[in-house]
Amino acid sequence: MILYPNAKINIGLNVVEKRADGYHNLETVFYPINLLDALEITTDEHQADSVKLKVSGEAIAGRPSDNLVMKACNLMRSMFPEKIERLSVHLHKHIPTGAGLGGGSSDAAFTIKALNEKFSLGMSVDQMEQLSAQLGADCPFFIKNQPVFAEGIGDIFTDIDIVLKGKTLVLVKPDISVSTADAYSLVSPHKPQQSLRESLRLPVEEWKNHVVNDFESSVFKKFPEIAAIKDRLYDLGALYASMSGSGSAVYGIFNQPVQYVDEVFAGYFCRQRELDV
Repeated sequence: MILYPNAKINIGLNVVEKRADGYHNLETVFYPINLLDALEITTDEHQADSVKLKVSGEAIAGRPSDNLVMKACNLMRSMFPEKIERLSVHLHKHIPTGAGLGGGSSDAAFTIKALNEKFSLGMSVDQMEQLSAQLGADCPFFIKNQPVFAEGIGDIFTDIDIVLKGKTLVLVKPDISVSTADAYSLVSPHKPQQSLRESLRLPVEEWKNHVVNDFESSVFKKFPEIAAIKDRLYDLGALYASMSGSGSAVYGIFNQPVQYVDEVFAGYFCRQRELDV
């Protein structure tokens, strides 16, 4: 079985308050994009390990046991020990890590969906969402994989009517890693004068002056190169540009494809995609 886990972008990100448990409440939109990893899952009863994971493509820091795909496999096997056979998993990474694109969370959620289908486990969408939440706050988003308005710590979802289908997304990631913990430590939680949901009712052309990512202020001060990428996207005619999550990837939304974009952002991870949602 081969699946293609996709990335997401954040459209707006307001850090509204710090919680008593040390986490932060936020409001944002998770929006799926067609930047894909590849995930192949087969069975091999002759291998010694219950789960064997091979990773190719983009390098991933850390031990294989820390990989969310491995954790998802082990979690599913613990729930269905009599049904799930020994697994051989090949993950080919194309979605950059440390970018604010949710690649690892997507890989984990797609693993759960794949095993549910492959072994006819009969799990409902709600059950898969609840299980994937054990692996990360944004993992449940990738079960339905549709645009949502996210609140809480990014784990409370409601549907939102945003349609960008047919527009062009330009995604750029510099060779910079932004620590999520550091980004949160530097942000000042506050409730915006106008809620993100209200701001997103405006035409995309007006988002520039209303839809913000609260992480940008501190991240741009520390990494002006990321700020320069956002400025360049606007120079190229972006209707709206923003950092995704806590970075370091930046995206621009355009009415039409951008010529020579690979040359403009030479030396960076740069992909141009037509949005299909």
